[in-house]
Amino acid sequence: MISISADEAFKAYEAVRHRLPEPRGGDRHVRHIETLADISGDYDVFLLDAYGVLNIGSTAIPGARDRVEALKGDGKRVLVVSNAASMPQDKLLDKYHRLGFSFFAEDIVTSRATLAAAISGKSKTHWGVMAGKHTLFDDLGDVSYLVLADDPSAFREVEGFLLIESGSWTEGRQTMLEEALNERSRPVLVANPDIVAPHESWFSVEPGHFAHRLADRTRITPEFFGKPFHNIFDLVFERLGAIERSRILMVGDSLHTDILGAQGAGIDSALMARFGLFAGNDAERAVALTGIVPDFIVERP
Repeated sequence: MISISADEAFKAYEAVRHRLPEPRGGDRHVRHIETLADISGDYDVFLLDAYGVLNIGSTAIPGARDRVEALKGDGKRVLVVSNAASMPQDKLLDKYHRLGFSFFAEDIVTSRATLAAAISGKSKTHWGVMAGKHTLFDDLGDVSYLVLADDPSAFREVEGFLLIESGSWTEGRQTMLEEALNERSRPVLVANPDIVAPHESWFSVEPGHFAHRLADRTRITPEFFGKPFHNIFDLVFERLGAIERSRILMVGDSLHTDILGAQGAGIDSALMARFGLFAGNDAERAVALTGIVPDFIVERP
């Protein structure tokens, strides 16, 4: 698995700003809070990113489980809105249960589910998939696919590409993908726009990293599913029904996905400062450098 540093991740996101939604304009000021309890009365719905807000790798963030239960106990709707794409929703739900969270299937909206909705009418396409060889695809419907490995002919023969999970992806496979797309343009659908994901002591490189490289080195324009793009929020709003946008808060650890996505969707946002991408880093400096200004900077759940 390929990894990079937090500083490299920040620079990588800034380098692809031209492919991301524009931040909300105007003279904006950040309010600093200690926990989400400080503003729980201001919102009816809390949309929580997973990595960096609920968990780091396979470890629950201290206080996250108690905060979720407290919000639900106060009558708040709590949804996980995640760019998780490596496993079907039932497996993801099992993971959260193992971490001690009491979510139900209807509480989870993922970029993978967003992709699944988009390809439901494209069952005749034969896809080449970036994923581990044991990845399950039952939730994607009746799709024709093969998992890409080290056979160059597979990259040439498929009719499109799904970038779902990059844990076993290699530089050699990326080169074959770039060469195949330069030979013949085909659609590239990205189930996880994240460039990195935080783990206990490192950052893994995610499908978004490789998708942006494709855009830089080939003639194709990848289609992204998940934050910061509006398609995942369309699923969220469909799930929520008639709730005023002003009563919804997105909480995440990434300015370029969670906060930017919330602004594009017309909802408020809170940046997690002590965990995830900004753990040990200066969140306020990043806000100033990017011009992506959340409504709140929250220290911990």
